[in-house]
Amino acid sequence: MSEIFPTGQPHKDSEPVRVQKLLARAGFGSRRHCDNLIAEGRVQCNGELVILGDRANPLTDSLSVDDIPVPTQPDRVYVLLYKPSGVVTTANDPHGRPTVMGLIPSEPRLFPVGRLDMETEGLLVATNDGKLAELLTHPRHGVWKSYVLEIAGMVNESTLHKLRDGIDLDDGKTSPARVRLLSTAKDKCVLEIAIHEGRNRQIRRMAQAVGLELQRLIRTRIGPLGDERLEPGQWRYLEVDEVRGLYAAGASSDGVF
Repeated sequence: MSEIFPTGQPHKDSEPVRVQKLLARAGFGSRRHCDNLIAEGRVQCNGELVILGDRANPLTDSLSVDDIPVPTQPDRVYVLLYKPSGVVTTANDPHGRPTVMGLIPSEPRLFPVGRLDMETEGLLVATNDGKLAELLTHPRHGVWKSYVLEIAGMVNESTLHKLRDGIDLDDGKTSPARVRLLSTAKDKCVLEIAIHEGRNRQIRRMAQAVGLELQRLIRTRIGPLGDERLEPGQWRYLEVDEVRGLYAAGASSDGVF
């Protein structure tokens, strides 16, 4: 794990550092490779082209490579959690229900990125990086999130087409979804649906609108990020390349699927 994402005591960097060192620490490879990125004119600091020898303050300056933001602040922490069903995605719950905050490290203070409703399980990112949170949740960035739906009964092609084309809900028509049938059995089937909107209980309302009896709903991917090894209630720190992938997804017009 890169030193830029601490698991213990936060770093105290406050002085300007050579840009190639910050890039290497953020997972872009060797110092020589980072020198090449700078020489090729692919690195910017606060919107200005970086040249070899330039320095940046990791706490206050904004770096980007190929117009994709680079996380440089040494106190940023990124956690991937598999939220179980029955847990709410809030920092505090007035009804005393268990929250995701009780499943992840208490220090430093992290916040869930987006929400999963109480019954829905699956992947959730928690971080203290507000820039990444905005990239992953704001509709204009269009980051795709994938869900697996366990459905009672069968699903016909007409229903799949409706989901792909968009569903009229009480808050407007949904954007087209990416839908595929994963498996069928005698009395149930499994679908995968990917959306890039973040409406309240959207997948559940879409399923209800087309008459599907939803038995289980699991979020399996956030942009390029997935992890089939995590069990409900388990979490882990993100690797450097995973954080970079999330930043790239948020900066891409297609959001990565």
